[in-house]
This record gives sequence, C-alpha cells and structure tokens, in this order.
Amino acid sequence: MSRQDRRPPTQAEYDTWRAKFSNWGRFGADDELGTLNHITPEVRRDAAALVREGRSISLSRAIDTHAGPRNPYPAHHMMAVGQSGGLADYIGFFIHGFAQTHIDALSHIPTAEGNAFYNGRPRNPDTTLPVGPTSSIDHWKDGIVTRGVLYDIPRLRGVPFVRAGEPVHAWDLDDAARSQGVTPQAGDAVVIRCGLDASLAANPEGAGFGSPGGVHASVLEFLWETKASMLVWDMLDAPIADQGLTNPLDIAVALHLHCITIPYMGMPLLDNAQLDPIAQACAKAGRWTFMLVVAPLVVPGGTGSPVNPIGVM
Repeated sequence: MSRQDRRPPTQAEYDTWRAKFSNWGRFGADDELGTLNHITPEVRRDAAALVREGRSISLSRAIDTHAGPRNPYPAHHMMAVGQSGGLADYIGFFIHGFAQTHIDALSHIPTAEGNAFYNGRPRNPDTTLPVGPTSSIDHWKDGIVTRGVLYDIPRLRGVPFVRAGEPVHAWDLDDAARSQGVTPQAGDAVVIRCGLDASLAANPEGAGFGSPGGVHASVLEFLWETKASMLVWDMLDAPIADQGLTNPLDIAVALHLHCITIPYMGMPLLDNAQLDPIAQACAKAGRWTFMLVVAPLVVPGGTGSPVNPIGVM
C-alpha cells in the first residue's frame, strides 16, 4: 500500500482504484448519498458536541464577479433600481471551476468509460447526464452536518503554502492528524488546507486555471480507508506534472481525485473553500475539529451547487 510505504501509487495501482475504491451497490441500488451514508445520526450528534465556544465561521469565498485567469466566466450580480429599490437581485454564475465555492454532485463526472455515473447509473447520450432524476444535487437538500477535521498542511510543513512540485500526499494527512492529536473517524469531512491565497499572492504570474500546488491522488487511499464522507479543499488536484500519472481526462486540468471520488466512491467534493479563517480559529483554540454544516441549494437536475459552508466551534 502506497500510504503505509509513503510512496505515490504507480499508474497500474492507480488504475485499480476505480474498482478497489468503488462504493457501487454498497449502500443499495437506489442510493443517492454515496459516502454521505457514513454520516450517521450518531456522527451528527457527536459533531454537535464539538460546539463549545458557540462561534460560527464561513468557509466560503466571496462570489467572484470579475473576470481573471482563474475565472474566465465571472458571476453576474445585477440589482433592479428605481421603483423596485433593492427588492430584486439577480445572481447567475458557473459554479464549477476555480473561483466559486461550490459542491459537486454525483452527476458532475462520469466513469472512465464515459457511459455511466456513480452506482452504475446510465448516461443519456443526448444530454450527457444520468438517465432519469438521479445523482443530482437536490438529493442532498436536507444538508450535510458532520465533524470537520482540518488538515493544515502549511502549518505541518512550516511553510506559507503548498508549493508546486510538493503536493499533499496521504501520509501528510496521517502526519497532520498525529501532530494535531486527531484520530480520523468514519463520516469525517476531510478539510485540506494548502494555503491558496498565500500561494497566489506570492506567485501572481502563476494564478491561472488549475491548482498551483494541490493534492496528490495518493490521498484517495486516506479517504477510502478512513471512511471519509466528503473532501473540502482550497487547492484542488495537484498539477499533472506533480502527479506522475496520466490525467484521467484528455484535458490540461488535473482531475486525478475528481475522476475517482465522484463516479466510483460517490464522494462529494467541496471545491474552492476559503480555509484561512477556520485555520486561524483552530490554531487559537488548539483543536482541529468542528461541526461542519453545508446546505446545497435545491436545484433539480443540478450537477452541483454554490454553498457557504459553516464551521461551528
């Protein structure tokens, strides 16, 4: 196992993970929750017990309405004025990408073969989405409440941010857990901080599409073996050059974790989180766990939703 050996997976090992880390059929043929099934009522109650100071902290970035290298399709925000005053706001934007804080539904990415989605749901050749009202974000309308565990990798490494060429590996999460006195538990939201803002400030010329540092595919082992419910991160998949693996899709943006977590594990990804405030709060409190609350919008058929995740300590 590469996690125990502290070595990245080979291409052959990575290719086996589609089957090895698959949850198809595990939670029933009609399952719409995937790894959110790991969040039991007991997990929610235990998460609520983590609220001690009664402080709530947003893990969301502000909606980005300005075009830039990381956001070629900025959000629209218009307000009707005149007789209506401030009674009518219009907000519209593409949620996927590298600017807006959002959660990916299980209809976001199909299997490697391209003909199915999580749990074997067939792909509609006309729409390229799952056949029938399945796998979409509205199935999570009751929200996600669980224990969030912050894995603060810059703090662990003693650096301001995760640098290109030094991606986060599964054993980094093990090291961070030991350093922070945390034992991973089933149902955890794994929150990986790479220090995106500090990275972009130090390397404005590298602020294009993709993650300047990011997370290596080896982390898939950690997510599977600890029965994580979801992944929350500020940087996403580490660049292709840092993975040492063929990109699952023939595009320039690395998707090594996306292409296994979503269609095979059935794991939600909460992308582009703002993790600096929760990291500061955790450091001050001397604890790295908190109750995490995520409430997706109820969008029938949606492949994801903008969210404002809240950490409650």
